[in-house]
Amino acid sequence: MRKFQVITLFPDMFTGVFGSSMMWKAQNGEHVELSTINLRDFGLGPRRQVDDTPYGGGDGMLLKPEPLFAAVEHAKSLDPSAKVLLMTPRGERWKQETAQAYADTDNGYIFICGRYEGYDERIVSLVDTQLSVGDYVLTGGELPAMTIIDSIVRLIPGVLGGESSAEIESFSDGETLEYPQYTRPEEFRGMKVPDVLLSGHHGEIAKWRQQNSLKSKEDS
Repeated sequence: MRKFQVITLFPDMFTGVFGSSMMWKAQNGEHVELSTINLRDFGLGPRRQVDDTPYGGGDGMLLKPEPLFAAVEHAKSLDPSAKVLLMTPRGERWKQETAQAYADTDNGYIFICGRYEGYDERIVSLVDTQLSVGDYVLTGGELPAMTIIDSIVRLIPGVLGGESSAEIESFSDGETLEYPQYTRPEEFRGMKVPDVLLSGHHGEIAKWRQQNSLKSKEDS
């Protein structure tokens, strides 16, 4: 079973995500194990300190190295071969093809979610890959970690219902967006389902879908 461990100061943020819908199904079917590690448990002193002011001055606080090293070492003790992933705006841009590559391996993953103004740079020595979900800044790494975990887990065989469910989706070929889809009723408020989709002619339907798939925004 694949392990996904998330090191965070806010483990409650993951309760609803990990306990609902596809994530719940993936765990219930014993495809993955999803868990959080509270960084505060590894804090220093009676107040469980996890952050401090930056050397050289500057606004905000940085996550200290001691708690993060201890948390990662704890996670590694539970899954020694797991890859350590750091959520950071300066990381490699996450893409569908990357999600597929991660899903195709047998590795577990340990996610480090930063907070405040960042983290002590020495943390990077623990990390296998730095990842970003886009060119913008969030208040922490939790939402990117949720996004990346979701995109990997749904590609693990057996998690989604149909065998081809993930293959026909947007970016599955790295280039195109998914074609438009329709369901009942055939007409709603004057808007009709394209006739070709009602024809039963699978060749024409496939041709229509290919013609109506859009190039990805990065290629347009």
